[in-house]
Amino acid sequence: MYAVIRTGGKQYRVAPNDVIQVERLSTGPGESVDFDEVLLVGEGAATTAGTPLVAGAMVRAEVLEEVRGEKIIVFKKKRRQGYRRKQGHRQNLTVLRITDITDADGKTVSAPKAKAKPAAKPKAKAKAAETKAPDKKPAAKPKAAASKAAAPKAKAAPKKKAAGTAAKAGAAKTKAAPKAKSTKTAAKSAPKKGDAKEKK
Repeated sequence: MYAVIRTGGKQYRVAPNDVIQVERLSTGPGESVDFDEVLLVGEGAATTAGTPLVAGAMVRAEVLEEVRGEKIIVFKKKRRQGYRRKQGHRQNLTVLRITDITDADGKTVSAPKAKAKPAAKPKAKAKAAETKAPDKKPAAKPKAAASKAAAPKAKAAPKKKAAGTAAKAGAAKTKAAPKAKSTKTAAKSAPKKGDAKEKK
């Protein structure tokens, strides 16, 4: 069975044991809330639609917690006016678990209660035993890992030297090429235009 309820100006389709977030309610965690604004209730051919509400129908929920929604950014801008405003907002919400749905005939459908898991304790003991045993083995692994890490570094160092020597050899080739100092000396030896006029 499912129902459509209205709260906080919004409508929600709910079924027993559903967890929903609604606008903040005045009740605290652990309390029970009754919704009498039921717009539709039933399932299949037995669905009853209200005009606007279904008389006698009710949905009961348990408050789990009070949270805040995701942040939204409110940004206003008027172009060419130098007007920009930025504001954040987080909505206050209440988290509910639907426990009972009562239709117009008084028929109530309740959420199935969760069973306790007694097998959790042996698993915890087994996990504790597993964590104690491998404590000695990981201590030996870091030493092996350290020696493996050192070996690639030793191999990598000669490659860097080789690259460095190749760069030095390339620099030596550029040093062997004639430099442009000859043009500077030619410019010094050539008479300036003003000097030529003075000599005449």
